[in-house]
Amino acid sequence: MPLLTSDARGVFMISVTPFTDDGAVDWDSLDRVVDFYFDKGADGLTILGMMGEAPKLTQSESRAIAERVIKRAGDKPVVVGVSAPGLAAIGELGRAVMDMGAAGCMVTTPGSLKTDTQIHGYFGQVAQTLGADVPIVLQDFPLATGVHISDEVLARIIDDIAQVVMLKHEDWPGLSKITRLRRAEAEGRRRISILCGNGGVFLPEEMARGADGAMTGFGFPEMLADVVRLVDSGDLDRAQDIFDAYLPLVRYEQQPGAGLAVRKYVLAKRGAIASSAARAPSAGLTPEAITEVERLLDRQTKRLQELN
Repeated sequence: MPLLTSDARGVFMISVTPFTDDGAVDWDSLDRVVDFYFDKGADGLTILGMMGEAPKLTQSESRAIAERVIKRAGDKPVVVGVSAPGLAAIGELGRAVMDMGAAGCMVTTPGSLKTDTQIHGYFGQVAQTLGADVPIVLQDFPLATGVHISDEVLARIIDDIAQVVMLKHEDWPGLSKITRLRRAEAEGRRRISILCGNGGVFLPEEMARGADGAMTGFGFPEMLADVVRLVDSGDLDRAQDIFDAYLPLVRYEQQPGAGLAVRKYVLAKRGAIASSAARAPSAGLTPEAITEVERLLDRQTKRLQELN
């Protein structure tokens, strides 16, 4: 499988980790959801991320899931989240998944980082731990980590750490950060790929600012793929129309603590996974929330019919 590069584009779906109702990994559903993502237009996958419930997995489960997904994906790139409190765990899992054929490793900032020097130094240590041949996706997600990476620090990381080939951009909404990165590249700084997260809630604007695509999850991967494709082709109005049809559900999924339950409910309803269960500790959707999601899905269907 080819390694991730700074020219990567398209949609890398953040994959859910399917579980049975009693909390065991559902291997059959894992195969099915991988196929589902690619059938709906994904260019690659990212596994063992925050919405993949990585912190709830054992180390052996993480390895087994990575091996299964990488094999199932064939020649499609798979990025593996290897974030951990310590560098030893990052190195162990990172080297293992790269040996399996992963395209690169995604790492975010631990909440213990407080200064610009610490942030810059941390990614230097990560790069050294993983090894010089491992492409790194830097996940910039201050809402979850509490760590804010300034433009200046990000510039130093890009200049000093060649292994960082992609930014998973999840500053909120951080549109100006994309603009400043692309402006700096036009002035001579090394280019990196920018794929955006946050459930896709700002995707049309992020693409218009110069992002290369999306690295996020949503129950309708085809929406993300269509928006990215249409913006790339210059049809921003059509991209916005399609995005707007899905926006109420995208918005609903942004609820802290409920987003994963919504996403898994939709994926189960669409047949991508057998159960909407998340591994404990977790909370499923209440009957009232299910009614609301169903109403949003009905309205979404009607809006898409009107567009077509």
